[in-house]
Amino acid sequence: MSDVIGAVDRALDILIYLYQEGNEKGISEMSRDLGMHKSTIHRNLTTLEKKGFVYQNLENGKYWLGMKLFAIGKRVEDKLSFTKVVAPFTKELFQEFKEVVNVSILDTKGPNGPKSIIIHKEENESQVLTVNPKVGSSSDCHCSSVGKCLLAFGDNIPFDEYKEIELPKYTENTISTWDDLLDCLEDVKVNGYAIDEGELEIGLTCIGAPILDRNGVAVAAISLSGPTHRMHDGDFKYKIRKVKDIARMISNQL
Repeated sequence: MSDVIGAVDRALDILIYLYQEGNEKGISEMSRDLGMHKSTIHRNLTTLEKKGFVYQNLENGKYWLGMKLFAIGKRVEDKLSFTKVVAPFTKELFQEFKEVVNVSILDTKGPNGPKSIIIHKEENESQVLTVNPKVGSSSDCHCSSVGKCLLAFGDNIPFDEYKEIELPKYTENTISTWDDLLDCLEDVKVNGYAIDEGELEIGLTCIGAPILDRNGVAVAAISLSGPTHRMHDGDFKYKIRKVKDIARMISNQL
């Protein structure tokens, strides 16, 4: 007999759905996408709203995540020692190249395939990148350097299940088949780093490297990202070595 409590499971599905969608959603949209009756969605939202986990935009009637989740997230962040460990190293990488530095972890629980979630970031607020997700944002793994590192060096990744999921093609450079992605991941394992050359957005280049535990399994990945013309200005191979070095130094602290 399952130990899962149905009502709790449905409420959490709604919260996860709103988080993954990244914007306000109406009851009809949630009902369609989650396969729940509108009345079920409404009852769950009413309860979640009373507890502060969601709020309703009175102008359009749609729902979004509430401040209670923000408060909980901040408390977790304050206690999460990993970000304190990586901070000096990400700062060093940012100060040398003055490009955006992200540290991400792997999320394999969503229905739309593996995602990388940003947990730490270094950036100059004056820098402008079209694609520059914030801390807490998730991205598809197949088109990002950190995502490929997390998959290549991950443990017990359910690739057989993922092969049923279509890989979105964002640009002409995006890997769009699982066979091509798996071939790419083999190269990432051999090289110890991954590159995103305009796979999510043309003109954006990212270098990623895995942060490994003592068993050689990726607990996170770090990336250096910037406009392609700046990233390839100077010694690109040195940038790769530096990202790998920083990832290795963080790994040695774990």
